[in-house]
Amino acid sequence: MSTQGSKNSASALVKGASELLGEPFLSSQSLIGGDLSEVVRVRLRSGKVVVAKSGPYPDREGRMLRRLADAGAQVPLPIASNYEVLVLEDLGAATRSTDQSWRALGINLRALHAAGQGDRYGWDEDYAFGSVEIHNGWSEIWADFWFEKRLTAGINSLPIEVARRLGKLETRIREILPDNPSPSLLHGDLWSGNVHFAENGEPYLIDPACYVGHAEVDLAMLALFGSPPKAFLNAYGPLEESWERRRDAYQLWPALVHLRLFGSGYRALVERLVTALEQ
Repeated sequence: MSTQGSKNSASALVKGASELLGEPFLSSQSLIGGDLSEVVRVRLRSGKVVVAKSGPYPDREGRMLRRLADAGAQVPLPIASNYEVLVLEDLGAATRSTDQSWRALGINLRALHAAGQGDRYGWDEDYAFGSVEIHNGWSEIWADFWFEKRLTAGINSLPIEVARRLGKLETRIREILPDNPSPSLLHGDLWSGNVHFAENGEPYLIDPACYVGHAEVDLAMLALFGSPPKAFLNAYGPLEESWERRRDAYQLWPALVHLRLFGSGYRALVERLVTALEQ
């Protein structure tokens, strides 16, 4: 996107937040966000500071954040939202993580995953990562949900050879994934960039893509682009037997999303994970 385009979209976001809150703004500052949304800090005339964020479904993201907060997770609290903008509590500047902050994340994430979430897997609403639609719904069997709603959803958008190999993985996926793991509320896109370590060291979960599923999904995502430190793993606690094998299946979906969004640079990652699962 051009610089001028970025300025225009940020201005529209600030204006939308101001109108949504019914209060004029004094100033704004573009923040470093993800690849798929614009994020702006807005100072209102009252002196209050909020964060405004765009995205495919801002109102749905707000509902996810409320669900996480209700389950005890530390998140930026949603203030208001509509189909164009999500207005959030301002968490302030991020700071570098420490063993203590990673330890706190491990404890908090274990507690989130341990909270009861019924006996089904999925979510009430669809979502999206940019142009990649995420179709949810509900399933009684976890392996069914993962293969049908995640791994092979959008298979026709993949390179032909990747799609062919992926389609042949069904038996293997059903062999290694549990049918009925304890249903956990998942962040759903928990790479390290979606953990905001506040100035006091407290970890906050941002930019969720929630659904109910196997807790190991969040842990697999957190290890996709670099492993979390031992302080986190020790605080989170022991994992179930053979979790390393399942991790390949759980990392494959975000790898496929990256391939669809950002192109061939992620094909080697996808093929590495597919090869591991084929063996």
